[in-house]
Amino acid sequence: MKLNFGGIPEEFTDYDRSRIVILPVPYDGTSTWMKGADKGPLKAIEASPQIEWYDSELDFEVYKEGIFTDEALTVPSEPAAMVSVVGQRVSFHLKNGKFVMMLGGEHSVSIGAVKAFHEKFSDMTVLQLDAHSDLRDEYLGSKYNHACVMARVGEMCSFTQVGIRSMDISEKARMDIKRVFWARDIYSNRKWIPKVLSQLGKNVYVTIDVDVFDPSIMPSTGTPEPGGLFWYDVMDLLKAVMREKNVVGFDVVELKPIAENPAPDFLVARLVYQLLGYRFAGK
Repeated sequence: MKLNFGGIPEEFTDYDRSRIVILPVPYDGTSTWMKGADKGPLKAIEASPQIEWYDSELDFEVYKEGIFTDEALTVPSEPAAMVSVVGQRVSFHLKNGKFVMMLGGEHSVSIGAVKAFHEKFSDMTVLQLDAHSDLRDEYLGSKYNHACVMARVGEMCSFTQVGIRSMDISEKARMDIKRVFWARDIYSNRKWIPKVLSQLGKNVYVTIDVDVFDPSIMPSTGTPEPGGLFWYDVMDLLKAVMREKNVVGFDVVELKPIAENPAPDFLVARLVYQLLGYRFAGK
């Protein structure tokens, strides 16, 4: 049986009627430590019916905009081919006027999505929330490894990085230090959000690796790093971005479910629904 994100009434899940498309991409071809991110999209969708449809902060029910849950995308195991298939599917939905939210899968799936969005929004900026800088030019023989995501994004458009706390020295040369907001600095400075906003253009694509969160609330990821952000740090930033910029799409990646602890699965589902609310409330 096909699952609908949020378990919302079927009248709000029809493709033609829906403004929003959830695209699951269960791919885990280049992960280098703990495998299992390919299980993330399904587990987040399975947890999503536990979300309350009404958002008391926004006084809004975003599901009434229509949310179509696409079939999980079948992709090749070879990374470059996978990127191409993801880009084609995202482009299909964009051409149909949909707001596309992609659920990974490992972070390499974002390359294809960014390519599709950049073809439509040439002046787009990418906002990356992540523990890792992902700026290696090549890793383990592939330029499309999950450790190379932002190197490939940087070949298409500008980007700003938030929550970074782990990198290899080889990535330093590719990093624009003025556009990096280290987790250690965010912790001690509450004035960082306007600085992030000042670096973003009118059109913004947001990519969220869930390891941006502290492992105490997000242990279910392949490469957890201590010292991460917490729920309201991320919400305060993304609420401001949604309010001030035209967020054209976003993805949430790198959920590696833990069978004994479904709470992080629900966190991802709630994150998706909350961000859709911020994006569409008052629009």
